[in-house]
Amino acid sequence: MKNGPLILVLNTGSSSLKFSLFRVASGVGGSFDLKLSGRIEKNGSRATLEVSDAAGNSVAKNPVAGTSAHWIKIALRFIEEWMLKNSLAERLIVGHRVVHGGTVFQKSVKITASVLQQLQKLVPLDPLHLPISLAAIEAVKQHNPSVAQVACFDTAFHQTHSPLAKLTAIPWKYYQQGVQRYGFHGLSYEYIASVLPAIASRLARGRVVVAHLGSGASLCALKNGRSVDSSMGFSVLDGVPMGTRPGKIDPGILLYLLRHRGLTTDALESMLYHESGLLGLSGISADIRQLLASREPRAKLAVDFFIYQVAQEIAALAATLQGLDGLVFTGGIGEHSTDVRGRIVQACAWLGVQLDAKANRTNTSRISTATSRVSAWVIPTNEELMIARHVWALFRSTTKSKT
Repeated sequence: MKNGPLILVLNTGSSSLKFSLFRVASGVGGSFDLKLSGRIEKNGSRATLEVSDAAGNSVAKNPVAGTSAHWIKIALRFIEEWMLKNSLAERLIVGHRVVHGGTVFQKSVKITASVLQQLQKLVPLDPLHLPISLAAIEAVKQHNPSVAQVACFDTAFHQTHSPLAKLTAIPWKYYQQGVQRYGFHGLSYEYIASVLPAIASRLARGRVVVAHLGSGASLCALKNGRSVDSSMGFSVLDGVPMGTRPGKIDPGILLYLLRHRGLTTDALESMLYHESGLLGLSGISADIRQLLASREPRAKLAVDFFIYQVAQEIAALAATLQGLDGLVFTGGIGEHSTDVRGRIVQACAWLGVQLDAKANRTNTSRISTATSRVSAWVIPTNEELMIARHVWALFRSTTKSKT
């Protein structure tokens, strides 16, 4: 059977780059064979390129220098050399995770000059992520001008929110100008919604809160697999506290800091994106693993506050859903921190969820008891595969429309 193209997925973050190379197998719907996956991530002042093959064997582990824009060039060179070495000559398509689509982009799109111009205009909505995404797109274009590129948006999955869920109570003219609640981590939530029927078919049709917990964290209310509401609103600063971002905050605090503490808007932006959250509360680290291992009182306080806020948000989204049938954990903390996960479930016991402590410790898929009225699950997310699916669906539909 003839193979389809290779799809390279680039998932850029403020301090990391993840990438995956998939081969599309031909046939109805196609399947995606992972050929290579890797990441470049900062650890203090240093960064390391780590790459594994489809079997999970290490292919490379090298220190790298430069900015995140330079990392993309390093990754592209490595992938090209690896493809040549392994005689992979299939057509290549590149898919990008783009965090913010504003009101303009409601689904994945092929990147054109017009799309790039529109994305540039959206940078004020997401100054943390969009410039890096644009740098990645430009780096690919410089490396291989003929390669097709696709933008896949984290906001797209939340287009099903009701008008009420999109509102903020400020003058209407600002809503008309795009100041509204968007919701993020949509590619992660879309992936969970896509695999949930095979894991718990009855639950997939019910009322579910998914907690994507990592250095960036949010929660999403799903009903029958569709996004109803999210903890994140206008920006990725909203919702629950994160590694370096505060989550929900009284806007009066921001006005106070500007007027009476001498912060400039640039300093305030830096504080909100890079100095708050777990790092700001603990004064130690943005990494919850380090905080859990620490004996410092403020480290414990930061973890306790994170759990407190996540449990509150679960309750709020359950109210939006008018009940709760299941709770799903995903993301780095959600998938790997048994302590944090277990404490969140216990804080939500009043909602009808009962923790199975042994299942939670052993990282089994279901971590609630068999008699629990509300079930709790751990499901690893796969944003890169979700992006590959979108890329291939877009190109298949484009090919069909030309025939």
